Amino acid sequence: MPSRPVLAAILLLPVAEVLAVAGAAHLIGGWWTFALLLASAALGGWIVRRAGRRAWRALQDAARTGTVPDREVGDAALVMTGGLLLLTPGFVSDVLGALVVLPLTRPLVRRAFLSWASRRAATLPRPAPFGGAFPPGFGPSAPGDAPRGPVVRGEVVRDDPPPDGTNGLPVRP
Repeated sequence: MPSRPVLAAILLLPVAEVLAVAGAAHLIGGWWTFALLLASAALGGWIVRRAGRRAWRALQDAARTGTVPDREVGDAALVMTGGLLLLTPGFVSDVLGALVVLPLTRPLVRRAFLSWASRRAATLPRPAPFGGAFPPGFGPSAPGDAPRGPVVRGEVVRDDPPPDGTNGLPVRP
């Protein structure tokens, strides 16, 4: 579940976008505002395509050399996110996308995101070993352990005939 500031930002972003577009249309005119929105969307598409290729190349190089491309893939993901923000119609998302895309501000955004993610991860509950999906004592026991719970003695009765066609009867030579 997103935190309250993230949820508030998601809910307030469309309102800020509408107000910014309306303000720009009032200042420079509707057609120029529309042209700026189209230009920023085209720039965002170009950036996303370029960053996608770069991320794919970084993953291929890492697979070839056996290294972990953490910074390269992280930067490519940030550039793709910025490009998607530039693709989104609106001036507020364009400013945010430019902050993420520009090489001068991207390290600051990366540091801020990593700081936020580490604080968020520290507040999450730690998972139990091996998933913790079942209560303790559930599942197969180790060989040699005494059986847990009541033991019912019986015999196995097969309803289906065996695949060899003998109907379970001994075969005489």
